[in-house]
Amino acid sequence: MNKRITIVCMLLGVVMTTTAQTELRTETQVTASAGDHSPLWLNANHYGLSSIERNSGYLRAGIFHEADSNRTREWRWGYGADVAVAANFTSTLVVQQAYADLHWKKIRMTVGSKQQPMVHKNQELSSGSQTFGINARPIPQVRFELDWWTVPYTRGWVAFRGYGSYGMTTDDRWQKDFTQGHDRRTEHTFFHTKGGYLRFGPKNITFELGLEMGCQFGGTIYDHVSAPKIENDKGFKAFLNALTAQGTDKTDGNYLNSEGNHVGSWVAKLNIDQEKWNLGLYADQFFEDNSMMVHIAYNGYGSGDEAFLRKQSRYFCYDFRDALLGAELKLKAFPWANDFVVEYLYTKYQGGPVYHDITKTDGEHITGLDDYYNHHLFTGWQHWGMVMGNPLYLSPIYNTDHTIQVKDNRFWAWHFGISGDPLPGLHYRLLTSVQKGFGTYFAIYPEPRNNVSMLAEAAYHFPATSRWAGWHVKGALGMDRGELMGDNFGLQLTVGRSMWLNKKGKENRQ
Repeated sequence: MNKRITIVCMLLGVVMTTTAQTELRTETQVTASAGDHSPLWLNANHYGLSSIERNSGYLRAGIFHEADSNRTREWRWGYGADVAVAANFTSTLVVQQAYADLHWKKIRMTVGSKQQPMVHKNQELSSGSQTFGINARPIPQVRFELDWWTVPYTRGWVAFRGYGSYGMTTDDRWQKDFTQGHDRRTEHTFFHTKGGYLRFGPKNITFELGLEMGCQFGGTIYDHVSAPKIENDKGFKAFLNALTAQGTDKTDGNYLNSEGNHVGSWVAKLNIDQEKWNLGLYADQFFEDNSMMVHIAYNGYGSGDEAFLRKQSRYFCYDFRDALLGAELKLKAFPWANDFVVEYLYTKYQGGPVYHDITKTDGEHITGLDDYYNHHLFTGWQHWGMVMGNPLYLSPIYNTDHTIQVKDNRFWAWHFGISGDPLPGLHYRLLTSVQKGFGTYFAIYPEPRNNVSMLAEAAYHFPATSRWAGWHVKGALGMDRGELMGDNFGLQLTVGRSMWLNKKGKENRQ
């Protein structure tokens, strides 16, 4: 028998044996806008499946088998394939997700591109996490994750979860087309993530504290100011340095940094769950180096020939200013408005306005000017032009000078979100962000730039008893006003359908 026919038959056999948990999803979306771009909240936090162009759209189809559909088994598996054909996007064919999951008890391994939700934040109302947000396309990677594991001998009061991954970015061609030789770009860049979280307390009142970190490393850098091409280390040591934040970049010289572009966040959340309401208070403090990670940096070097030697116990301390602070209130018995989010984001400090390396005549070592989401070698914390963290940082895709840089990373912002379910099947959300941007330390705006971005969105899921069962329709209005994003107004319409390969699929999954 022909090999292709054999493979197809095998795949069909797998699908037929898992129809009770396999879901088919199709969706089409159209966006029409007036202004310079589509409004911020019509394109942000869509896992990168969006466009800043005024008019755009896509056709999307996917098949998913969730590994968690049968929690009674120790070994479980799942998969997902999610593809879109788009117009006026960064690419016409978008492989949004393509992954396989393997679970054993509380351990999961994921291979491929998969949309990972934010930690501690509401997925549709929050402005976004600062390190691992939902604003950019997923990166293909091998990821290991441990679900909440209760620490022995703590009577259930302490639990731990964590994850780690290695992968490679996929925007090489886009970077080359976007820069057009005007700015540095990277190819075959490796990607690393890791995170760990501790949870304390009983079920109704808990406190979580976590550390999450990411790194871009390896690959080839083109059009750098000091060299036309830089080949970074791609061997085992580079992967180890990404894990441990050690090593040094080839361009560092005497002023050593950890190899690659390391970023991360300290995150915390207090959760109070009561019969009629739930309150969550959370914080997300971003960092690029020790000045904001531990707020202390060594500053006790010698002088002269001993300028790079540690000679005394002397340190420089940095303030606690930059952070995302948020609160979420859920009202369980009031469907008309049952979820409220308010967030305040401040990023102006960044370790202070001074960076000074030690010299033979001046031993002061001050590591300010962190320049969030940017890097002196790599193209910064972005993928396909969209920042991989919070979209209130102005993504490089907005730049008209062909540079892959975040040009507004010093700002303050207030963000508000409300959602509700006033009728069966009807869901809405409202978002408002008020922002004042100051540019960067290296390119300060002559005058601060203000911005207001708003979204009004409503979605209706047809009931299971109707002839339109499985269909949903969603409409949204978005608006930007101000000097930062420009004046934009847009409409967005989404129509989709979910189908189970077996009529009992939904019931069997539950």
